[in-house]
Amino acid sequence: MYKIAVPNKGALSEGAVQILNDAGYRCKRYGRELVVRDAEHEVEFIFLRPRDIAVYVGSGIIHAGITGRDLALDSRAEVVEKLSLNFGRSRFCYAVPKEKDLTPEKFGGLRVATSYAAIVEDDLKRRGVEAEVVRLDGAVEISIQLGVADVIADVVESGRTLYEAGLKIVGEPVMQSEAVVIAQRGADEEPELKALIDRVSGILVARNYLLMTYLIPRDQLEAACQVTPGVKAPTISPINDDGWLSVSAMVRTKGINKIIDQLTALNAKGIIASEIKTCRL
Repeated sequence: MYKIAVPNKGALSEGAVQILNDAGYRCKRYGRELVVRDAEHEVEFIFLRPRDIAVYVGSGIIHAGITGRDLALDSRAEVVEKLSLNFGRSRFCYAVPKEKDLTPEKFGGLRVATSYAAIVEDDLKRRGVEAEVVRLDGAVEISIQLGVADVIADVVESGRTLYEAGLKIVGEPVMQSEAVVIAQRGADEEPELKALIDRVSGILVARNYLLMTYLIPRDQLEAACQVTPGVKAPTISPINDDGWLSVSAMVRTKGINKIIDQLTALNAKGIIASEIKTCRL
């Protein structure tokens, strides 16, 4: 069976299971199972610590996996990113006490605490800065207060935790992270991986679009098509009224209410925006 690693806890796990289920796979757990088999697609979903997934995939033990871009990079495993999934987004940043006037270029000789030692070591090397990297497994933000470090480097979502710890972000983010599909670097792309990428890509597209249908007077058709041009072109169908036409087109979810306002101004009727379950463009 084709083996796909899935995070076993947290927001990454919830998002991964949701998108895989939406893509037609059976990977939902009903307890604390470590392996869920999808016999229909001949796939085994193996639930692992998010930090370990890239290691298993890079070694070839597991064919593909879903994990955070930051975790994959920090593992230094031989993996390649195949698809970004638009959830689990965060920034990886340096932070220092609010009263300190420091930038990453001034970290020389200082102690930098982090749970992502490889990312920090590589970034400091790129900057030409020699600093001591202090490896911690968690609660990095308190390390400065406890005298363990002078600087921290950590994943940041809202920044509230840093603020409450009396810290501020300095410099540009080292990287932007999100959930990604990974596979072993250099491995042949199996049909199962291509199917996974195609199906999940279809879900991602569907989440960004709605299917809009409406009736429009013939003399307003050209203007309406400019509002809803569709992917290639809108579908236009006659109805049992020579003065009106039915129009169907995919539109971006973002800004949908503005589109409806514009169509209403053109005297469109029966405007309906429907969710799309999956889509291939």
